[in-house]
Amino acid sequence: MELKEIYTADNSRYADAEALYQRCGRSGVMLPKVSLGFWHNFGGNDSYERSRAITHYAFDHGITHFDLANNYGPPYGSAEETMGRLMDDDFKRYRDELFISTKAGYDMWPGPYGEWGSRKYLMASIDQSLKRMHIDYVDLFYSHRFDPNTPIEETLQAMVDIVRQGKALYLGISRWPLDALKKAVDYLKAHDTPLLIFQDKLNMLDRTPQENGTLDYCAAEGIGFISFSPLAQGLLTDRYLNGVPADSRMAQERFLKHSVLTPELLAQLQQLNQEAADRGETLAEMALAWILQQHGVTSVLVGASSVKQLATNMKCVHAAG
Repeated sequence: MELKEIYTADNSRYADAEALYQRCGRSGVMLPKVSLGFWHNFGGNDSYERSRAITHYAFDHGITHFDLANNYGPPYGSAEETMGRLMDDDFKRYRDELFISTKAGYDMWPGPYGEWGSRKYLMASIDQSLKRMHIDYVDLFYSHRFDPNTPIEETLQAMVDIVRQGKALYLGISRWPLDALKKAVDYLKAHDTPLLIFQDKLNMLDRTPQENGTLDYCAAEGIGFISFSPLAQGLLTDRYLNGVPADSRMAQERFLKHSVLTPELLAQLQQLNQEAADRGETLAEMALAWILQQHGVTSVLVGASSVKQLATNMKCVHAAG
C-alpha cells in the first residue's frame, strides 16, 4: 500500500501578510486579496493530485479562503467531496487557519426541495455540505441566488438559524438584486447576524455592481465584496486574442459562447492587452489588479487548472498595491 506524503505547510506562508490580506467590510475577518474558487477543476472528473497540488500552493502562499458551493463539480457535490478528502489528507490540523465557504440556492437534487431558498432546502443542504467536506462548520454560508417565490424572511431566518446552530460562523449573499439585498441587510442586523460579504461578477468587461450602486452600498454598510469571474471566463487573458483554441471553453461552447467574441470585443481586448504590455503585465494580471483597486472590493475569486496558473494570478496582489 502506497503511503501518501504528509503535507506540512510552508512556515513563511504569512510573511507577506500586510500585502496579502485586507479587512472584510467592518468585520473582524481578514481575507486574502486572492481567494481560491472550486467552481471548476476540483470535481470528481478532475485529477485529485492536481487539486491537491493547487491547494498546497495556495495555502503555502497565504491563500486561506477556499470557496465552494453544494453543486460545484461535476458531478454535483464532488468539489465538496474533494475538499473533504483534502481535509483528511492535509488540512485537518490547519482547520483554524482556513476560511471555508459554501453556498446553496441552485439545483442540487431532484424534486421540489432541491433548489432555491426554502428553509427545508437550506437546512438539508448545509448538513449535506458539512458531511461531504468532513468538517463541523463552515466559516461562511451563502444564499447562492435570490428566490422570488419564497418569502425573504423564510430564507433569511433559515440562514440566521444555521449560524445559531453553529453550522456557519458568518453569512453571505451572492447575486441578489440590490433592493432585496437592502432588505436582507436590515433583517440580518435586526437578528444579530450581520451580513459579512456580498459576491457578484465584477471585471473590466462587466461593471454592473458599480453601475447599479451595489458596490457603493456594500462599502457604505461595511459589507465586504468578493468578485467572481474576474477574467470573464478567460476573455481577459491572451487566450482568445489570436483565434479560438480547440481546447478552450469557447470552442466547446461551455459557459462561453463563440458568438460573444464579436469584432468589437476582440478589438477592445487587443487594446487592453496592449495597455497591459505597456505596464509590463499580462492582460490577466492587469484585469485582476484592476478589480482589487476598486473601492469596496475585499477579494477576487480565482480558479486555477494548474499551480503555474495560480502563481501567475497571484501577482495581481502586488500589481494592485
